[in-house]
Amino acid sequence: MTFDPTNPFIVQSDRSVLVEVDNPKYTEARDAIAPFAELEKSPEHIHTYRISNLSLWNAAAAGFSADEVVGVLQKYTKFPIPQNIPTDIAETVSRYGRVKLERIDAEHLKLVCPDKPLLAELARNKKVKEFLGDKIDDTTYGVSPAFRGVLKQALITVGYPAEDIAGYTEGAMLPMELRETAASGVPFRVRDYQREAADVFHAGGDVRGGSGVIVLPCGAGKTVVGIASMCLLQKNTLVLTTSITAVKQWRREIIDKTTLTEDEVKEYTGETKDIGPVTVATYQIITYRPDKTEAFPHFGLFEQRDWGLIVYDEVHLLPAPVFRVTAQIQARRRLGLTATLIREDGREGDVFSLIGPKKYDVPWRELETKGWIASASCSEIRVALPTDSTRMEYAVADHRAKYRIASENVAKDEVVAELLKRYHDQRVIVIGQYLSQLKRLSERFEIPMITGSTGNAEREDLYGKFRRGEVRHLVLSKVGNFAIDLPDANVLIQVSGTFGSRQEEAQRLGRILRPKSSGDGDAHFFTLVTRDTRELDFAHHRQMFLTEQGYSYEILDERDVIPPKSAAE
Repeated sequence: MTFDPTNPFIVQSDRSVLVEVDNPKYTEARDAIAPFAELEKSPEHIHTYRISNLSLWNAAAAGFSADEVVGVLQKYTKFPIPQNIPTDIAETVSRYGRVKLERIDAEHLKLVCPDKPLLAELARNKKVKEFLGDKIDDTTYGVSPAFRGVLKQALITVGYPAEDIAGYTEGAMLPMELRETAASGVPFRVRDYQREAADVFHAGGDVRGGSGVIVLPCGAGKTVVGIASMCLLQKNTLVLTTSITAVKQWRREIIDKTTLTEDEVKEYTGETKDIGPVTVATYQIITYRPDKTEAFPHFGLFEQRDWGLIVYDEVHLLPAPVFRVTAQIQARRRLGLTATLIREDGREGDVFSLIGPKKYDVPWRELETKGWIASASCSEIRVALPTDSTRMEYAVADHRAKYRIASENVAKDEVVAELLKRYHDQRVIVIGQYLSQLKRLSERFEIPMITGSTGNAEREDLYGKFRRGEVRHLVLSKVGNFAIDLPDANVLIQVSGTFGSRQEEAQRLGRILRPKSSGDGDAHFFTLVTRDTRELDFAHHRQMFLTEQGYSYEILDERDVIPPKSAAE
């Protein structure tokens, strides 16, 4: 092809892709590249994507071919694609599934690779060979089921991710059906994309189904995808999630939307340790140990029943110790649910190996245009440090203290005051990282506050009042990041965050993306950031997540928000 100035891509030989934001084709091109590339940088006019090995293997697992990937690049590139790129992409995509894990019988697995020289090379690799059993023939090695997970981890680190088609332990049967009318009396129907996600995961019961990750926006009903998958499988299920609040929400939703009874759905947390055919537990209880030298006493939950399915809610937050157990229970079906595959600890490869590859995702903006999630505007409001003494305190502080001083900047309070006045009749969440800052805001504006130490009864009471509109403004600590059902919140004011976490941004944006039934209109997401500080650096990192999901990100000054004072004032 020749130069086409109307296209938005510049594809480079290092597998990076520059994308022009102001190009008329930007939106369609961004949606086309998202399944096989990762956003790395997102300044105003040019975004940088990276086509990594893992992003290509996820695309391959989801059914994308190398020709389709190259076709997208050719469709939207300005300049001819570098000659190495099609070959490089074809080679990388072909590595997925070159080796396969298959079942011999109930007690034995095998690693199969028709490429004899490749298998010989892998069998000599020190990361791989310790997990291989006896050589069966030139294309096959025996594998102990105990090494199923760690072998897959080893293979992905050497660049040959295995396709696992060894099948699963069936698990104990548990008859259940989806309700047409929820127990709460509300009509219930699984949305088309939720049904499709569950079907792709299940794959009709085939060995190519049963393990993988579903990526959907917060507010798009990932819980319903999990419940629909349970109903397809009809098996005892263990659900792992992030907090006691999330446990209660999952249990409430399962009982409300399926024919399962309260006696069949149990909670396993720090408060209650019941085990039933469906058990919902927190990651915290699973990873709890009274002494770091001891084993994890609650790991036994994975073997307490004959689970046919394990659901990992918010799989991007899966604690590292749980990977150890996950490696040992590869015979169980595994469903990961998340809004983003990004992990701050860089263990995306472990998610791919141990939970499964990405099987399904839908762009946030696609669901927005169909009305399944609310449209949102995102604004960063930059605020100065208020006094020379505060600036000096910041200047001489150590690295971590600088971030806290910037985050707790009291000048942010005036911006919060103006936004609360502007949205006084709408449902507003003020969310932040530091309790002293949140307490200050709660007391000044006389707004109820929920933190990790708020009792569950009080917490549920406040959530209920917020849903009903009896309380319109809430202050939340970072407990508000996870799986809280606040369906009518439409304004979120983020006053501080966790060191630029894209995971956190996903959770917080999701708090306001549920469709609005109350007539409050579009959602508004405000982030308050102190200029000329470390907080601004981290804000750039968080901004990438919003851009990745297709949201414009307006930069405002505090003077754009706070009206000038009159001479009389």
